[in-house]
Amino acid sequence: MHVVVIGAGVVGTSVAAELAERGTRVTVLERDLPGGGTSATSYAWVNANGKEPEPYFRLNHAGVRAHHELGGSGTEWFAPRGHLEVAADEAHEHHLARRVASLRERGYPTEEVPLRRVQELVPDLVLPDDARLAVLFPEEAHVFPLPYLGMMLGRARRAGAEIRTGAEVTALEPAGTGGRVRTADGSTIAADAVVLATGRWTGEVAQSAGTTVPLIDYGAPGDITVGFLAVTNPLPTSVDRLLTTPWLNVRPAGGGRLLLQALDLDKEAAPDSVPAPTSPLAQEFLRRLRTALLGTEGARIEQLVVGRRVMPADGLTIAGTTPEQPWLYAVATHSGVTLAPFLGKAVAGEVLGEEEPRLAPFRPGRFAAGMTGPGPRSPRRPGEQ
Repeated sequence: MHVVVIGAGVVGTSVAAELAERGTRVTVLERDLPGGGTSATSYAWVNANGKEPEPYFRLNHAGVRAHHELGGSGTEWFAPRGHLEVAADEAHEHHLARRVASLRERGYPTEEVPLRRVQELVPDLVLPDDARLAVLFPEEAHVFPLPYLGMMLGRARRAGAEIRTGAEVTALEPAGTGGRVRTADGSTIAADAVVLATGRWTGEVAQSAGTTVPLIDYGAPGDITVGFLAVTNPLPTSVDRLLTTPWLNVRPAGGGRLLLQALDLDKEAAPDSVPAPTSPLAQEFLRRLRTALLGTEGARIEQLVVGRRVMPADGLTIAGTTPEQPWLYAVATHSGVTLAPFLGKAVAGEVLGEEEPRLAPFRPGRFAAGMTGPGPRSPRRPGEQ
C-alpha cells in the first residue's frame, strides 16, 4: 500500500512515522520546510483544559496521555512539568473554579495550591497582593515543536518514508480506487490513499479534489485565527513549567528564554503587520513580565511573531475520509500539538482499516448538515481558551 501524506507539521509527520513503521510505503510532500506553518508558531501547550464539548475533551485528554506515553518523564521535546494558573480577580476566580469542578468530574487531575505554597512551584513568581486562587494541572505539559518534528521525521526516515520538501501540491484527483497527486514541478504520484495534513491550508488543497473541508480563514486583526507570541533573551529566572497569571502566560522556550502570551493583547494581531521587537506592544509584554517574575529586569524581546491557528469551521477537530473522495483522509485541528502523537497512531490505523471510535464525532461529513463555526470573537482573558 502506498500512502501520500501532504504536510510535514506535527500532525503529518506523526501520521507518516506511524504508517512507515507499520510497513506502509509512505511519501511525505511538504511545500516549504517541515514545521514552517503553524507548528513553528505555537504556544505548544499540551492540555484538555476547558475544551468542550465532552467528546472533544476526551479526544484531547487522550492526546495528553499519548504525549506522556511517548515522552515519559521528559525528553528534548517534551517537558511534563505541569501548568500553574493563578486568578487575582473575582471573575477569573469563578471561571477557574467552575472549570476545575468540571474537570474533576471527568477525572482530569487538578490540585488547588494554597497561596502560601505557590512560590514553592515557581520561586520567582511575584504573587499579586489580590491573588485569590491557584490551581496546578499536573498532567499538562509543554512541547518544543521543532525537536518533536525532528524526532518524528527521524522515525519516518528510518522506517523507509520518503520526505520531499519544496513539493507544492497543485491538484488531487481520483485514480481508480485511489488518488493521484500533482505537484508544481510537474510530477504525478499515484497513491492508494492520501492524508491531507496541511493545517490552515487544508480547505484550499481539498478543493482541488472536489471536496470541502471548511476552515475559518483570517479575517481581521484579533480574530480567532491569530495571536501574538513573544520570545525573550536568556534570563536568570526560575520558571520550569507553564504559568498562567492574570496578565501574562509564560513558559520556558529553551536556553533560558521565555515564551510569552497575553491573550487580551491579541486584539491587535495581524499576520501582515507584525510589530518590531522594540515596539510599544513588545514593551507592554516586558512590563507585564517584570511585574510577574523576579530576575527579568534585563529582559528584552528577541522575537515577536503572529501565530496562525488552524481553526475548523465549528472549532472542533476534523479527522476522517471525505464523503466525495473516500481515498482522501483529511485531518485538521486547533489542538495539533496536544493531539499529534494520538492522531499519528489513530489516523494511521484508520487509513489501514482500523476505526478509532474516539474520532467518530469528528468526521468531515458532519458539515454537510450545514454546521457553522464560532466566527471571530472578542479578546480573551489569560486563562481562557
